[in-house]
Amino acid sequence: MSTAQAHVTAAEIAELNKPKRDGKYWAGSIAGIVGMAFIIIYCILPFYWMIVSSLRLPSDGRSTDFVPNPASIENYVAVFAPQNMFGQAVLNSLIVSTTTTVLTLLFGILAAYALARLRFAAKGIVLSIIIACSMFPGITLVIPLFKLFSGNYPGFEWLNWMNTYQALVIPTLSFGLPLCVWNLTAFFRQLPVELEQAAMVDGCTPGQAFAKVILPLAAPGVFTTAIITFIAVWNDYMIALQFGTTPEMYTSVVALSKFTGQYGYDTPWGTIMAAGVLITVPLLVAVLIFQRRIVAGLTAGGVK
Repeated sequence: MSTAQAHVTAAEIAELNKPKRDGKYWAGSIAGIVGMAFIIIYCILPFYWMIVSSLRLPSDGRSTDFVPNPASIENYVAVFAPQNMFGQAVLNSLIVSTTTTVLTLLFGILAAYALARLRFAAKGIVLSIIIACSMFPGITLVIPLFKLFSGNYPGFEWLNWMNTYQALVIPTLSFGLPLCVWNLTAFFRQLPVELEQAAMVDGCTPGQAFAKVILPLAAPGVFTTAIITFIAVWNDYMIALQFGTTPEMYTSVVALSKFTGQYGYDTPWGTIMAAGVLITVPLLVAVLIFQRRIVAGLTAGGVK
């Protein structure tokens, strides 16, 4: 067989092995593209409408045009009007979200590491109880905590924490900690215990082995938990509304709901939309930048 004949034969073999793409294949591909396009539009359209509404003139707050005509930044200027105290509200959100995230990681990492490494009876039951605690409706906590933080419990009169940062931070820990413990327990289990043993052979104490070997390897899971906790606390409305009742203690989400118009009773839709954009965009940008780390942290704990 000549070289030309060999090449022709190889091409024919490749053509025969090429998968046939019939009408069903193309129909499935088109359906998949249409489905993805619908999901993308469904998710982006509300955010687009919020941006468009924020760029309208204040007098066009009820307009239904898909493009602002003319475009204006008056609503963004109105967000920071002195009566709205939006700057203070954003600062409060940063303090509460950052503090809650740090405390969640501090307690959650230690608890998750203990559950992943220590052997004791009913460890599975403990994990089930922890995750079950996050499934209770948040409203069930409001009334007893309101009574507690108002100093109305006998013996706890000193616990008068209404309109303080601790009253905003402590309740939100009950939502962040279960997620942190559950996620990081699976992550720590994935890491072989031989890593710590090797570090201790080299002279590290158990604490040093954890801090210098295990914790850096668990960084994707820790980072993911931190991002999810921060976003959840930043967007919290119920707890912040109940325990921060003065304008000086409003978080950004609560302050947004308290915006009033020029006459006190009209709703400033454009200003509310502008504030919503300012609250949402930083979180959206952070998620887009760190999406690879977030996905890696969510999936790494499930890999054997």
